[in-house]
Amino acid sequence: MKINYLFPNKFKKMGWFILIPSAILGLVALIFEYEPSFLDFNLPAIFIEDLNLFSDKRLFGIVNNNILNEILGILTIISSLFVAFSKEKLEDEYISKIRLESLVWAVYVNYGVLLFAFLFIFDFTFLWVMLFNMFTVLLFFIIRFNWQISKLKKSAHHEE
Repeated sequence: MKINYLFPNKFKKMGWFILIPSAILGLVALIFEYEPSFLDFNLPAIFIEDLNLFSDKRLFGIVNNNILNEILGILTIISSLFVAFSKEKLEDEYISKIRLESLVWAVYVNYGVLLFAFLFIFDFTFLWVMLFNMFTVLLFFIIRFNWQISKLKKSAHHEE
């Protein structure tokens, strides 16, 4: 039984088209702490804790939040999934093998970085590492998979 879990090939171009600007804008927004006021909204939230030292923690409530980071994070995740899990133009068993090996490698590297962070990075810097760690498994996979595919294409070109 063959299970098709990949997006069509056309999703890869769309993914790159969204991923590059959203990742760049996300990094710029984080570095320069840019939050345009027109994106401030009162939103439903869970696990709310007011900054007031003596306030109660609540399970549900309404918070005022700037949604730029959420928009860019969602765009980055969805576009990364499109890039990572779209079929190649010629998808065969060897490409599937490279895809699986790249995914396993990416998970190992990602959790290696996370273990390193647990041992040597503390306080607020650790929070930043965890923030970026949400995206790195897909990033490591995309880099390794495309590198392996380019090596395959070069070796096939040299054989001709």
